[in-house]
Amino acid sequence: MKQKCDVMYLSAVRCGPGGTLLAGQIALQRGLACSTAGGTHHAFPSHGSGFCLLNDLAVTAKHLISEPTPKRKILIVDLDVHQGDGTAFIFKDEPSVFTFSVHCQRNFPLRKQQSDLDVSLEDGTEDREYLSRVQEHLPWLLESFRPDLVLYDSGVDPHWDDELGKLRLTDEGLYRRDLYVLHTVVKSGIPVATVIGGGYSRDIDRLARRHSIIHRAALKVWREHGL
Repeated sequence: MKQKCDVMYLSAVRCGPGGTLLAGQIALQRGLACSTAGGTHHAFPSHGSGFCLLNDLAVTAKHLISEPTPKRKILIVDLDVHQGDGTAFIFKDEPSVFTFSVHCQRNFPLRKQQSDLDVSLEDGTEDREYLSRVQEHLPWLLESFRPDLVLYDSGVDPHWDDELGKLRLTDEGLYRRDLYVLHTVVKSGIPVATVIGGGYSRDIDRLARRHSIIHRAALKVWREHGL
């Protein structure tokens, strides 16, 4: 039984990066796509970390920028409550990929890496302050970097009820955050692919509903923009 569980787990680990890559490819064709997994942003090139074995965001970005034509630039918007340290490390010397992370300062990982832009938040940050920090940076990043694709890690662990979070966002706050990011990116004429990112709760049904927030926001943006 243990061997069977190990095989199933490793299969799921491999499928995550594949799903993110597929979402990225579809987004480039249609403008917006969502994966139901992903956000394993703590994995490094040589080792896993923080429940993450393979970094799906890095695998996807590496693949898409390595295609011969057209040469692409990718912006990774990481709004998980934890800094995307593995992603930051992997792309620290890659000018075609810009890493933007908004995270709780006093949270995992203890030793942060240097993203292209890090925004550190204090414990207990609530909806309004959180969204204002995202709004402060996302528009000028899109304008100045001009990515060909945005990979959006829409972690739900900034939620007030998350067991590993330390921030104080509500369901409505997460929805407004996701709606703002997707609307702003799509309005700029830039394709966006989303992954679900972190979320930690013993109530699996409640956590699943929380993870569905990004898909509800994406459906609204899809309809409003006629994608």
